Amino acid sequence: MSELLHRKLERTAVGFMLAIVAAASVGGIVEIAPLFTIPETVEDAPDMRLYTPLEVAGRNIYVREGCYACHSQMIRTLRDEVERYGPYSLAVESKYDHPMLWGSKRTGPDLARIGGKYSDLWHVAHLMNPRDVVPESNMPSYRWLATNELDRSSLSQHLSALRAVGVPYTDDMIANAAADAYGQAMPDSTQSSGVTERYGDETQVSAFDGVKTGVTEMDALVAYLQIVGRLTKAAHDHTNAPQQVSNPEN
Repeated sequence: MSELLHRKLERTAVGFMLAIVAAASVGGIVEIAPLFTIPETVEDAPDMRLYTPLEVAGRNIYVREGCYACHSQMIRTLRDEVERYGPYSLAVESKYDHPMLWGSKRTGPDLARIGGKYSDLWHVAHLMNPRDVVPESNMPSYRWLATNELDRSSLSQHLSALRAVGVPYTDDMIANAAADAYGQAMPDSTQSSGVTERYGDETQVSAFDGVKTGVTEMDALVAYLQIVGRLTKAAHDHTNAPQQVSNPEN
């Protein structure tokens, strides 16, 4: 019976088209329906801060070099993951990530809590030659990042594009994007004070690659790695919050 129905459906153009629409609609509903529950499922993070222009540039380099193909940025709620990497990831932590970099493959470790775990110079050494700090690593080296000057000319456009998809960058942030990228990697420069004024006192201002003669792609990538998992403390607060215990008499 089902075979006859299938044959009849295939030979009727209108019917076959309607069947395709119905099947596609099921997939669409599955994808779209959860969006209506976002206000109830995404945690609040009043302390959420924005990526600085230098961190945005570093994130772009991270994507450009395919780092997401070997490193995920999403810690599951499984006990072994939490014990190894730290508090499990919350949806709100990716609020300003375009695109999101949760990933699914771990040739290397998850990086969701890498920010602040190691020093700037550790990251530089690791990117220059991973085997110097992790002997068993099979990660390729990225030496050229230390000599590639960072192109800051298009950072304002990057921030404008992010604002168009919901990231609340101000006109002042967009106008000063290039200067702020320079100032964050040049702590002794006059531009460095503007970074903390616009992005907060906790913003890391540092000669990330250890050199103060210019801003390199290494500066940008290390700046990004140092902020991963630190845009908000929501995950740590959520993990440390007292758990509600149900009354056994209820």
